[in-house]
Amino acid sequence: MDHAEAPGAPQTNGAEGHRPARVPEDTIREELARVLSSHEFRTSKRSQDFLRYAVENTLSGHTDLLKERTIGIEVFGRSTSYEPSDDATVRVKAGDVRKRLGIYYAEQGSQNPVRIELPAGTYVPEFRWELARPVATVVEHEISAHIAPRRKFGWLAAAALVCVGIAAAVWMRTRPTPVIDQFWSPVLNSTSPVSLCVAYVPVFGLDHDPGSAKPVRTEDFVSLTDQFVGGGDLIATSRLSAMLTRMERPYRLRIGSDVSFHDLRTAPAILIGYSYTRWKEISSQLRFFIDASRNPIGITDFGHPTEFSLPNLPPDRRTNEDYAIVSRVFHPDTHAMLVELAGITQYGTDAAADLVTNPDLMAEALHGAPADWRSKNLQLVIHVKVISGTPSSPKVVATHFW
Repeated sequence: MDHAEAPGAPQTNGAEGHRPARVPEDTIREELARVLSSHEFRTSKRSQDFLRYAVENTLSGHTDLLKERTIGIEVFGRSTSYEPSDDATVRVKAGDVRKRLGIYYAEQGSQNPVRIELPAGTYVPEFRWELARPVATVVEHEISAHIAPRRKFGWLAAAALVCVGIAAAVWMRTRPTPVIDQFWSPVLNSTSPVSLCVAYVPVFGLDHDPGSAKPVRTEDFVSLTDQFVGGGDLIATSRLSAMLTRMERPYRLRIGSDVSFHDLRTAPAILIGYSYTRWKEISSQLRFFIDASRNPIGITDFGHPTEFSLPNLPPDRRTNEDYAIVSRVFHPDTHAMLVELAGITQYGTDAAADLVTNPDLMAEALHGAPADWRSKNLQLVIHVKVISGTPSSPKVVATHFW
């Protein structure tokens, strides 16, 4: 069986010189086990499954299976009708795996003898020997170099370090800011904690004796007000709170009636949930709006119906697709920055939160945005397919910048 190439394998004396040009399979599998058990990959089963599938198929010579559609079906359980153009799950997860590998080899795996890499633009991993010299070799070199030539040319090393430092500082100032940071910058540049607001959803409980032979009446249903939050809203809140924690931004979680108009005036806010209930007064003024008074329920454009609707939405709201709106505005009534994430159902809200917390999804969503979008208000309408009760990667179907 042909083993993976190890480009640039060192040809030095000693133990390093005995390394084969190619990394043996057992060595690669040992490295894969280390990577998958690391903190970067333990927290994501999907990333583990993706990398394991890619490595094992490469080692077995089945790189023909490392195609986007095949990976979507085999690894992520997509149906045989899966179309990558409608669902970016595989592309996004590949980017996530590349990021996790980069973090792992920059920290915990920095001294590993072998590296597993997933080059951009392909799903076929590469395996190479780590070129870093052993510590003993470095020490021997430093001792042998501690002579007159080192004194003579020592200033060159110092000058080089200064140049590297200056170059690094310039790069830090000029490197492109990630799109996701550009999206959140107007919201998070305030010194006040962000209000992370979640709406209650209406729930009715049955006040009826289970052993009674009497038929259930309408009046037996009791409104359980201000007690329940939607499942998708809860997942969205978890995504956003995790992001704010990573960014080291303070926030306050506010639920239902705990949110006042004063709160929205004094600090930037992220509103999560059904815009046509709790946040209707605010969001109805925007171009895109979820109008629950229409049949079918859907998103309106300046008050006019659009194709972004759910004509076959069942009473239990278990749908195979959904639409949602992501809004980021400086609101004229509150005079503060607002971000609103609202789906027609819980699936859309979950997908909207996935979009605004995922760097790869956000970069794809704003790829064709105007050059000055960072300083504008914006709305994104997204569509998401729901597979086995789980929303897939969202796709932007309409935008508005002003």
